[in-house]
Parts: sequence; structure tokens; C-alpha cells
Amino acid sequence: MEYKDYYKTLGLERDATQDEIKRAYRKLARKYHPDVNQDAGAEDQFKEVGEAYEVLKDPEKRTAYDQLGRGPRPGEQFQPPPGWDSGFEFSGGGFTDASGSGFSDFFESLFGGGFQAGGRQSFRRDGEDLHATITIDLEDTIAGATRQITLQQSVVGPDGRMQNQPRTLNVKIPQGIKPGQSIRLAGQGGPSMGAGRAGDLYLKVALRPHPLYRLDERDLYLDLPLAPWEAALGASVQVPTPKGRVELKIPPNTRSGRKLRLKGRGLPGRTPGDLYAQVSIALPPAENEELRSLYQRMAEISGFNPRTHLES
Repeated sequence: MEYKDYYKTLGLERDATQDEIKRAYRKLARKYHPDVNQDAGAEDQFKEVGEAYEVLKDPEKRTAYDQLGRGPRPGEQFQPPPGWDSGFEFSGGGFTDASGSGFSDFFESLFGGGFQAGGRQSFRRDGEDLHATITIDLEDTIAGATRQITLQQSVVGPDGRMQNQPRTLNVKIPQGIKPGQSIRLAGQGGPSMGAGRAGDLYLKVALRPHPLYRLDERDLYLDLPLAPWEAALGASVQVPTPKGRVELKIPPNTRSGRKLRLKGRGLPGRTPGDLYAQVSIALPPAENEELRSLYQRMAEISGFNPRTHLES
């Protein structure tokens, strides 16, 4: 079966507007009409033009045709790929009066033999599911929130060409949602055609970097600097958490890099995450004689060597 390039038949690009399609058809229909043009082949050309216009004048049939792509190379045979018409339902007709009957096998294979002149086409195409990414704050997923977001969507402009248009939505952020998960907005995706249902919109969640916390799955990590005496002697220090400050007990002889766990203080969920305070030792600068003497005294009496593991 020969593939029909309906755009080429009308001398158009694939992004032609509906007005451009109509003008091209009228021009070629006058040129090849059998009452005007008696040349051999003019009647066949007239039918080709009518068939092309029958498909491209109707946004529904045009959408179905465009889904096939550009077709094979010249001379190659064509068969519609399996499932190409998923979501489409054709019955009835509604042909261009001037086109007459006798559409090609290509047309019949796409739109079925159930078209009858003078009838009406019943068309159903579900809208496409759309996907976008939204960036939220950590606090939004910990507490849950409703946020207003603006997306760019493609629509058909007054001139029949595609253009971007802002779209604002109120989105409920579920408590405990993780980066990479999606929020589904039913019916907010691509528009349907005919009796089809609108698609859904899936918003993939990303998190803005937080000044204090790092997230790993449902666990939060916080860098906790300690003074040398707090780490060596033990202490109780105030630690920030997403739901307020808590007191954390520091065991004596806590080393830099140790992780102190605050159970259930991470991301909410069926099994909530934990908050880990990762210790680092912050050294006060030896900025006066008294502090320098103190450091010198510590060096003399402690005998501490942090590089013993390098001496083997």
C-alpha cells in the first residue's frame, strides 16, 4: 500500500494553519476540477487533492494522521504500525462535497470502511498525559502545603500555529513526598477530542537545597560543630530540627565524623526518617597569649598524636 503525503499533495508544510490548508485546497480544486481541466490525469489529481483536504481540514483526523509521522521513502510499501490508532475511534463520514467517492486504500486503512457520504464522524481521542517538574522547599514536604505554580503549555494561537501560554495551578503538596516522586492531577493533562477523556498531569518533585539539612531517602543530615571541650567532656547542646529545636546529649570523647541520631525527626512517612547530627570539631583560634599558652600546655601534657595511623 502506498503512503499518501497529504501535506505534499496540497503543497504545504506540516505546521500549516487551517486557513493555509483551506486556501491551498481551493486553489488546487479549481485547477484540477474536471469541468475546468480536461487534461489526462486531472480527475485523478482532483481526487487526490480532495482526499488530502478531507483529512487535513479536520483537526481530529489530522491529529490521527500526524501520529503516523512522515511515512516511508518513495517506492517503499507502507502498513500502519500496530496500535497507531490507540485512543481513536472512527465511524460515519462527512466528506468534502467536491471530493467525491473512491478514497484510496491508504485512507480506508487508516479511517476504516465505515465512512459513508452524508454521515457524521464520531471521534474519540483521549488527551495525552503531561509531565513537568516542580521545585519545592523541604518544609513543604515535611508539613504538607498548597502552593501556586505556573507552567508553560503549548496551545493553538489565533493564527493556527502553536505558541506557549502560562498556566497557573494550585497544587497540594502531600506530606512526606520524596524527590523523584510525582503528584498526579487528574484531568489536567492534554485536552481530549470528541468524547475522549482529558489526560492527567504528573508533577515530578525536586527539592531546593536547604541551608541546614541534606536529605537521603527519608533521613536528614545536619552538620553539628562542637567545641573541643564539648566533644571531649560531653555536653548537652541545642540542635535545630524541622519542627523546632531539641536538646541533644553529646557523649564524652565524641570524635569528629560521628553521627548522633534523633529518631523520627526526618521526613514523615509510614516509617518516618531520622535526623542525624554529624559532628565536626571547631577549634577556637589561638588569637591571644592566654589561648596560645593553653594550647601549648595541652600539647605538653596530652601526648596526643592524630597521625599515628600514618606511621606504620
